[in-house]
Amino acid sequence: MSQASELTERTFAAVIFDNDGTLVDSTGSVERSWLRWAMEHDIDPDRLAGHHGMPASAIIASVAPDLDPEAAQARIDELELGDTDGVVALPGAAEAIATLAGEADRQAGRRPLCTIATSATTDLARVRLDAAGIDVPEHLVTIDDVERGKPHPDPYLLAAQRLGADPGDCLVVEDAPSGVAAARAAGCAVLAVTTTTAAEDLSDADLVVDSLADVAFAISDGRVHITRR
Repeated sequence: MSQASELTERTFAAVIFDNDGTLVDSTGSVERSWLRWAMEHDIDPDRLAGHHGMPASAIIASVAPDLDPEAAQARIDELELGDTDGVVALPGAAEAIATLAGEADRQAGRRPLCTIATSATTDLARVRLDAAGIDVPEHLVTIDDVERGKPHPDPYLLAAQRLGADPGDCLVVEDAPSGVAAARAAGCAVLAVTTTTAAEDLSDADLVVDSLADVAFAISDGRVHITRR
């Protein structure tokens, strides 16, 4: 049986979504902010390539280890928080969150069925979700909540814990290799979308689709099932 078949034939206790590039298209904001930051510090913008999905602190340490990390982080935060132009929900994202969060809301006492684990700060995650018109789910996990961000498993392990679910019983939705690696290290199943990354670079995922519009989420007996559209 293929990995894709295994994914669509099983059910999950919960779904954990990455945000940028998975639920929200923030590419323009990210690129403008980091390009401006790089120019301010005379850093070759080409050195920023290959870091998608990683926390800002890890990117700064990689491309500019000589800079004051706190000052650099503060400047990146300032630039990104002030730029939400073009930040929109990606295809299928709002529907997926509404389906999973709405089902939990309708059934009093049911534990949450989904949340978000992002490499962004809490303030930035909330600003971008608001700009995209996506409600912030319960138990949001951001880089502010963990010591190690993606590709380490910590964000997904904490998200599963907050959802009251075993990581091995969770489905992660990601768009970046570092996020897929984090989910795998946490023991989660992985659905990848090619919104920012070529399919061949997401081959460690169980199933790769173009976007969340290509799958449907359904709930039965308190568990989540996905199908391909």
